[in-house]
Amino acid sequence: MTLNLIPELGVPLEDEAKQIPLPERTSALANTVEELEKHGLDTTPDEDDKEVAAILATSYAQAPDKTSRKVTNKRAAKLTPPSVKMAGAIIEEFNHSVVESSKQLRNLVTNKLIIESENPDPRVRMRAIELMGKISDVGLFTEKSEVTITHQTTDDLKEKLRSKLAKLVNPEPEVEDATILEAQTINTDEEFGFDDDD
Repeated sequence: MTLNLIPELGVPLEDEAKQIPLPERTSALANTVEELEKHGLDTTPDEDDKEVAAILATSYAQAPDKTSRKVTNKRAAKLTPPSVKMAGAIIEEFNHSVVESSKQLRNLVTNKLIIESENPDPRVRMRAIELMGKISDVGLFTEKSEVTITHQTTDDLKEKLRSKLAKLVNPEPEVEDATILEAQTINTDEEFGFDDDD
């Protein structure tokens, strides 16, 4: 299918994109890529595309305003469609929960772990995957403990409390009834049947 493009005339050439936040721009670029995909554009990312998307997303996570200003129209034009699509998805996910700073920090850490899970070094990759598994929402490596609650009636609890209080108020004597026995001498020879003659 042929795609006919009609240029829009009268668009100023100034780079006003610096004032538009990067998430809005990457979203617009990703929409364009998505439209081109419908007409046969291949957006399978290679390693370079992944690296460019990771760098852009990491840079935005560290300094959103600065990165938004640095990504000019000229620089954005050099991005490949797969890298635009990936960067847009990562940045959109990063900005999904912007209400609380703790959510932002959590998203930042999670996104950086996602980026690091694509690292060529297997040690870094495995550590990132392990840490993602420890995220509470995922909960793969969390230790769980069970708490068993035994329900008792109020009367049972009152009786147990009374008995414990009674033991505290009137402690039991250390030695209970003891019987004192008088010492008896036992003749072992007679008892066991030994004679002096043997």
